[in-house]
Parts: sequence; structure tokens; C-alpha cells
Amino acid sequence: MKRARGKLRSIYAMLLAVAMFSLMDTAMKLLAAHYPAMQVAALRGLASLPLVLAYVGWRGAYGAMFKVRWPLHVLRGVLGVAMLSLFAFGLKNLSLAEAYSIFFIAPALITALSVLFLKESVDAARWIAIGVGLVGVVVVLRPTGAGMLTMGGLAILCAAACYAISAIVGRILGRTDSSEHMVLWLMLMMSAGASALAAPGWLPVRGSDLLLLSALAVTGFIGQLAITEAFSKGEASSIAPLEYTALAWGVGLDWLLWSALPDRYTLIGAAIIIGSGVYLVRHEHGHAEAEHP
Repeated sequence: MKRARGKLRSIYAMLLAVAMFSLMDTAMKLLAAHYPAMQVAALRGLASLPLVLAYVGWRGAYGAMFKVRWPLHVLRGVLGVAMLSLFAFGLKNLSLAEAYSIFFIAPALITALSVLFLKESVDAARWIAIGVGLVGVVVVLRPTGAGMLTMGGLAILCAAACYAISAIVGRILGRTDSSEHMVLWLMLMMSAGASALAAPGWLPVRGSDLLLLSALAVTGFIGQLAITEAFSKGEASSIAPLEYTALAWGVGLDWLLWSALPDRYTLIGAAIIIGSGVYLVRHEHGHAEAEHP
């Protein structure tokens, strides 16, 4: 019963994380129009850091914060800086829907890596959901896949690879380290690393962007807590395909903020991708109920 509830909780946490990160990515895209990509990555970490510090203090987790698996935390920090800066760079030239469509290679990478490194058993239903989702990605990218062969597209592709590896590392860390420590050290390392790299070309932050930075802080904080909970408690191969639901957010936000209406290929692909995510959630829910009515 406890395991079944944990699986469903990780699914709902992932859906919340996707929603929060979609809003966070919107703020990053708006900031990327005025600041270098590395500075945007630094601002993402610095904005959320005070909330993270307050949360860890509220949870009383400072006492054992240094008793962690340092090599894996450092690896997550490096991957986090690379992922954020590459994603911010890609958002300069791509819409949210286009960026998400390319980024959706990540669930397949996570599932493959979970079999290799975590020894997870992936049933046919999950592979079907992933395969159907990838078909939707191909539809969005068009048969030629030309959108992927741009500098922005390649940056998003590399960001997806960093994210996939980081997700697996997070799952391994979740076996021994608390979620509070995972969030704390990731945010500290991303903030310090990205700020150091961005320092030579740092631009003054405009007063008009303070509200945007506040939104970045709140969405990034909630999203990081939710995704850490999802990957530390759930099976990576089960929750990774829920990333596909981000496309619905991307299409809606593109239309709302930039009046960029998706074409028929994007709509068809989005329907396929979202359908695969819904199928997976229903499958996991039905499987959990069958195990523990």
C-alpha cells in the first residue's frame, strides 16, 4: 500500500514540477532577451536560493547538511549549470513549444539510463507511452527535423542530455540523502557556479525585471522541490514521460504572451504527446489500485 501511494505521489509531484518549470522557463525566456544566457542561469539559482535556505531551516535539516555524498552532489551541480545555461541560450531563438519538443528526448534517455544504472524493470506500457510520445515529437519537428539542426536546437538537445543524467544521479542520491539536502546543495552549487562564469559579462539587473525575478524565484523553488520529490521517491522510467505534458503549457504560454499560434503539425504532435502522458498516468493509477485496492 505504501509503495503504491508513493508511486502516485511521485507522479503528481512530477506534474506539479512540469507546471512550475513551464512558468519558470517563460520568465527565463523573457530575461534571456536582455541578459546573457549564463547570467540568466545564475539569476535562476540566486532568485530561488533565499526560499531554499528558509525551507531547509524550517525543516531543521542544517545539522547534517555536510554528511552527504559529495561527488554526486558536485556532479549534479555541474550538470545543473550546464543545463540551465544551454536551455537559456536555446530559448533566445526558439519558442517554448519548439524548445520543449526537442527537450522531449530526455524521457527516453532517462528510461534507457534507468534500466542501465538503476536496474529498473520497464514494462511494455511504459515503452509504448515513451514511443508514442516520441512519435508526437517527430510530428512537431516535421519530417526533416530541421529545427533540431540549429544552434538553439543543439543547445536544447545538450540540455536534455544533462537533465537526463542529473535525474538518474538524483535517483541514486535519493537512496541515502534527504530531499532537503539535495535541493540545498544543487541550488548553492548552481548559484555559485553560474555566477562565477557569468561575472565577466554581467549586466546590471533592471528595476523593471524585479517582478519577473520574483516569479522566477517562486516557480523555481516549488518546481525544484516537486521534481526532487518525484525522482527521489518514484521510478525514473515511470515519471520521466510526464515531461511531455510541458508541451501543452508551452503552446498556451506562446499564444498568451507572444501571440504565436501553433500550426497543425504542432497541434497534432501535442495531442499525441499529451495522450501518451495521460495513458501513462492512468496505467500507473490502475496498476497501483490492482496491487492495493
